[in-house]
Amino acid sequence: MHNIAILTNSGWQDYQLLDSGDGMKLERFGSYLLARPEAEAIWRRTLSPQRWGKADATFITTAEEHGGHWQTKTALPDQWTIRYGGMVCALRLSASRHVGIFPEQAGQWDWISEKVSSAGRAVKVLNLFGYTGLASLAAAQAGAEVTHVDASRKVVAWARENQQLSGLGDKSIRWIVDDVVKFIEREIRRQNRYDAVILDPPKFGRGPSGEVWEFYKLIPELLKACRAVMSERPLFLLLTAYAVKASSLTLANAVGEMMRDLAGETTTGEVGLVDGAGRILSMAVFARWSAGGA
Repeated sequence: MHNIAILTNSGWQDYQLLDSGDGMKLERFGSYLLARPEAEAIWRRTLSPQRWGKADATFITTAEEHGGHWQTKTALPDQWTIRYGGMVCALRLSASRHVGIFPEQAGQWDWISEKVSSAGRAVKVLNLFGYTGLASLAAAQAGAEVTHVDASRKVVAWARENQQLSGLGDKSIRWIVDDVVKFIEREIRRQNRYDAVILDPPKFGRGPSGEVWEFYKLIPELLKACRAVMSERPLFLLLTAYAVKASSLTLANAVGEMMRDLAGETTTGEVGLVDGAGRILSMAVFARWSAGGA
């Protein structure tokens, strides 16, 4: 049996989900209010149209999937920052409606930090599809030696900037721009091993040389490769999936099969945000295995 959990907002001061509904979410990032599309928000909004109208920027979608543009009401800076648990993240409006952080993952960052800091030994962490690096920073801040891999040179540069903004420039983080599958295959051949693996794969993506990533097609083989690259004393594995038609139980079964020969516990469930009306907005599904408990 797997442990079931719903992870929600954790320890935020610089972020707040004010309202959600009618396919949108109204969020506060630091001093700025942003309105962004959210397909999961199929209920009605709670706040008034006047309150929603105070958004500094609203993402307007087009017919193309994930396409659209920002409509700004306020002259936002090209970049601003927010802080969580000693980590600082630079935020920017992007063409893909994202701003450089997934605030619902804060509870996972806390879990990563706790697992590393309580390990009582040196820990090597591999973060695949690492995006702008908050999970990498959480692990490094707790004392881990981190290898961060992403196919986008732009987001790896962003992650390195976040490291400096956070005052963690002295921490051991190896930043790699590469196709995740090719990188981990090379690590297996090199016999490099890691005590913990973090995976946050997209539904679809392309590597730096045009390599195609498709979740359902490649995730089984990637999990097998991740098991091969883990050390003799694995600490944890964390898998998160966004925008895929997979339940958390699907991920849990895959992770459980992957780690079946080791003593530990698997927790699975959803990652969500709680809005001002107390509703949980589901953002992703996850499964995580821990040698020392869920």
